Amino acid sequence: MAAPLRLRSTLALVTGGGSGIGRAVCARLAEEGALVAVADQNEAGAAETVRGLPRGEPGQEHEAFGVDVSSAQSVGELMARIQARFSAPPRVCVSCAGITMDEFLLKQTEAAFDKVLQVNLKGTFLVTQAVARGLVESGVPGGSIINMGSIVGKVGNLGQVSYAASKAGVEGLTKTAAKELARFGIRCNVVLPGFIATPMTDKVPPKVLQKICALSPGSPFPLGCRGAPCSPAISDPSPPAAQFAGMVPLGRLGDPKEVADVCVFLASDESRYITGASVEVTGGLFL
Repeated sequence: MAAPLRLRSTLALVTGGGSGIGRAVCARLAEEGALVAVADQNEAGAAETVRGLPRGEPGQEHEAFGVDVSSAQSVGELMARIQARFSAPPRVCVSCAGITMDEFLLKQTEAAFDKVLQVNLKGTFLVTQAVARGLVESGVPGGSIINMGSIVGKVGNLGQVSYAASKAGVEGLTKTAAKELARFGIRCNVVLPGFIATPMTDKVPPKVLQKICALSPGSPFPLGCRGAPCSPAISDPSPPAAQFAGMVPLGRLGDPKEVADVCVFLASDESRYITGASVEVTGGLFL
């Protein structure tokens, strides 16, 4: 007998659902019976995700939406469209929308720093706030908000000053939201991925990758390659993914589905006594 679906007919919103981890989260939620509102700045990418999802219950269709999470107006319009389409606010929200504009501290521009925080931190705040308001106003207790942080927000990383700052903020925001929303039965947790095989991984500039891989395991920034030196040459033909894999104790990059599996657990009733938690999905990175 097949296991019962953990999220049958549960309305779930996923931002950043048009690619990468967000797309994997949408797929896993749908596999567990959720009705998924896939939101992304790239609405075509969101629509592509929807086309790949398993069909929902009869009469229940997944739907794609465009959104700029850094805009309060855009987030408000998204919530209004979801309410109009499904006649209810989402009971599950997974904020995966995020960008990176990697550069060293001494060279990072103010504009790039601001852009990363606007999307990653402000965007997570706006979506968390909007979903929480919808849940509270619905008068039905409960709900699960899952925000995507990063292990980099916890330990820092060379060349990722803006990204690390934004993800550290997401973790603090989520823990505060967990304290404030617990009285409404709304749980808030943050997932901290390590190196995951996504399009974002391959965007790391070679100069940043060179600096990261040149550090020894004994460095204050423990990014050594499992005791063996990485090639410091920018001309190294190995893609970033292959070089990052050498830094992980389990010896490989994570799969987006492995992050999505954790999100499904946190969205489901199996995690009903978990809130304010930071769950690392890193393969042992930074142990």
